[in-house]
Amino acid sequence: MLNIRENEGSVSSESTARNQYLFRTLSCIAAAATLYTTAAESLNWTIYGYALFTLVYPGISYQITKAFEKQLKNKVQWFNAADAALIGGALTLIDFSLLPTIMFVALVQFNALVAGGGIKWRNDNVAFIAGIATMTLFHEPVLTFSNDLAISKAALIGITSYFCIYGLFMHDAVRRERENSKVFKEEHIALQLNNYKLSKYISPQIHQQIMSGRDVRLGTQRKKLTVFFSDLKEFSTLAEELEAEPLTELLNTYLTEMSQIAQRYDGTIDKFIGDAVMVFFGDPESDGAKMDAMKAVGMAIAMRKHLRKLQKQWRLQGVSKPLEMRIGINTGYCTVGNFGTESRMDYTVLGTEVNLASRLEAAAQPGQILVSHTTYALIKDRIMCRKVGQIDVKGFSQPVTVYEALDWRKNLGGKKSFIEQYADGFSLHMDLDELKPKDRAEVLKALKSAAEHLQQKG
Repeated sequence: MLNIRENEGSVSSESTARNQYLFRTLSCIAAAATLYTTAAESLNWTIYGYALFTLVYPGISYQITKAFEKQLKNKVQWFNAADAALIGGALTLIDFSLLPTIMFVALVQFNALVAGGGIKWRNDNVAFIAGIATMTLFHEPVLTFSNDLAISKAALIGITSYFCIYGLFMHDAVRRERENSKVFKEEHIALQLNNYKLSKYISPQIHQQIMSGRDVRLGTQRKKLTVFFSDLKEFSTLAEELEAEPLTELLNTYLTEMSQIAQRYDGTIDKFIGDAVMVFFGDPESDGAKMDAMKAVGMAIAMRKHLRKLQKQWRLQGVSKPLEMRIGINTGYCTVGNFGTESRMDYTVLGTEVNLASRLEAAAQPGQILVSHTTYALIKDRIMCRKVGQIDVKGFSQPVTVYEALDWRKNLGGKKSFIEQYADGFSLHMDLDELKPKDRAEVLKALKSAAEHLQQKG
């Protein structure tokens, strides 16, 4: 009679059917015992027959439930309504004896509310009333509302047993629920930890797309992207001079801080190849070709500027030759998506435009940011660029026009705050926004001294 629902898949349908059978049997035994007590006093064979049917009914319902499990999707609800109707008929046959009536009505209300709330309560009570109305066609109850002790005793013992066993069952169910909850919590924590570890191997944008439910399968599309390549000049030479541990620490520091800048500019980090970094803009999210290009070049400028801070740290660590970035950026239509096999995929970009960005990086001088004409056309109104001219690029039949990205226009001119100049035997990097007022006099003094020595040599 009680609708024992499955708990998050932990209880099988077979177990649910057995529980239904158990509690239905208990309630029917209580009803049959009450009917037999009444029949013994009045020798009413109708009551005897109804009591017998009440005893075999749980087994019949159980077998029907198992045999027609797929066909009877709402079998539990139908049989619970039949339970209520059966009890209504039994109460009619015992002439609504006061104490059994109160207890069985309470049982019907309890089961209905536990099984399904208000709607189930309404349906079961309709069935209960229908059972009473149907049985009055065969037995006209004498509404004396007697309080016969023998009849009441059978109902009291039966229904009390029902609630006691139900209480034990619920105690066990709550215990299992707590255990399942503990296991679920541990699995959830483990899943979060694995998810955190996985996020370290892929770009944050891609990780977010996957976790939001994006379908992960082989497939590509053509999109206009801005592709960024960079590497460190003289890194191979440095690798020969340094031991593995300090070299690893230096490289990891560099890649970590460059990655943070890339994330700040919403770049999708494609891969690290030693000291080389590949980032693209425009997928999985795009702010439009112009803004994507602006972010890519702005990121390059920020990386180059931040490298000056790292160079100071490396000098303290014994790195004699300052490592310089070479950067190439190009904008164009690329093939982007998941490449590989169903069991091993790589989210990346391919195409001639990607190759051009890589070639520009290889052609750049230390500290130089080379951009293609396509990228230049998108950024020239906000970023100052200098035309380098046409260069021969490997893999391209015609020379390619390239530009050098210098800085944001807002940082140049009369309010210029960022100054760089390099030549053989000369290196100058000055960021006025970060130069502390107390240090400016010393810097000015050093510049004047350097200028005097330069003039003397001239």
